[in-house]
Amino acid sequence: MSPASSSSPAVDDYLKTIYQHTEWQPDRITPSQLATVLGLAPSSVTEMVQKLAAAGLVRHRPYGPIELTNGGLRRAAQMVRRHRLIETWLVQEFGYSWDEVHDEAEVLEHSLSDRLLERIDARLGRPRFDPHGDAIPDADGEVEREPFVLLAEAETGHRGRVLRVSDYDPALLRALEQAGVDVGHTVTVVTAGASPVVTLDGAAAALPDGAATAVWLSA
Repeated sequence: MSPASSSSPAVDDYLKTIYQHTEWQPDRITPSQLATVLGLAPSSVTEMVQKLAAAGLVRHRPYGPIELTNGGLRRAAQMVRRHRLIETWLVQEFGYSWDEVHDEAEVLEHSLSDRLLERIDARLGRPRFDPHGDAIPDADGEVEREPFVLLAEAETGHRGRVLRVSDYDPALLRALEQAGVDVGHTVTVVTAGASPVVTLDGAAAALPDGAATAVWLSA
């Protein structure tokens, strides 16, 4: 059985990364971007993408972007669901902070049974979003999202709720938490740009470097 057709954690990580790339922006991921995110050599990524394509999980032309097939999308959504339910479980039940859960979930998502995952989902009250504001696919892979705008692209005067904070950089997550920026709070853009001036719930707020490209607001 080839790696792309097995229940390989590596395959699941590839599919999950491809899925996540287009959740908050429209451009499909390229092999070089995928290599950067996964921290792998481009040659290794190219080889795996070819295997994923042969297994019918992705569509890809040489030097072009990568797109999930329907089968790849279903499998990716299942893994994303696992990861985000586990993150939510760790925060709500075990007191983890939102900057600690990603690495733990990366390990646990490959080992928990479907039965335990269903129990976790039920115990948490069928949550629709994880602690960072990312949508949790339901058992059928469906998600709910509302229109959004990246803070860096929001115009002066824009007012919206924080829908999502990227979990890519734990240090930035901690800095945002210290600044009071969390999912559900209201941000008003006083001065737009790469280093925006904002108010948070009506009060002046000092944003850490990198916040503008890590925070999404309701449109």
